[in-house]
Amino acid sequence: MTEIAHKHLAYCWIARDDRVLFLRRGAGVFLAGRWELPGGTAEPGESFETTAVREVAEETGLTVRVTGERARDSWPDIAGRALRIHAYVYTVDEDGTGEVVLNPAEHDDFAWLTRAQARELPLPDHFRRLL
Repeated sequence: MTEIAHKHLAYCWIARDDRVLFLRRGAGVFLAGRWELPGGTAEPGESFETTAVREVAEETGLTVRVTGERARDSWPDIAGRALRIHAYVYTVDEDGTGEVVLNPAEHDDFAWLTRAQARELPLPDHFRRLL
């Protein structure tokens, strides 16, 4: 029997009024052209909350603090590997209202969107379920 590995992702729901920050994955990266919340993979031994805060800083230059858990979801790897993905989405508060500065190695655009606007974008299924 094949043993299933587990990958843990943590994302942030960064809201300004009724709009939430979404990032578009850049060319040449997994799921290029799809939109997502800021976030990424947990490092070994790292809490998911710490992952979320670190990833936001790396991907956007924003400084945030976790205020709660908004959602969690799990699914089998879409590439068919023996892997189960676990994602956690945290609500956060910004420390100030900084300008978004993208990491061009990962994302090529960003937008502050209402839920209705976000639903119109190409999103991975786990973000579509969140909306």
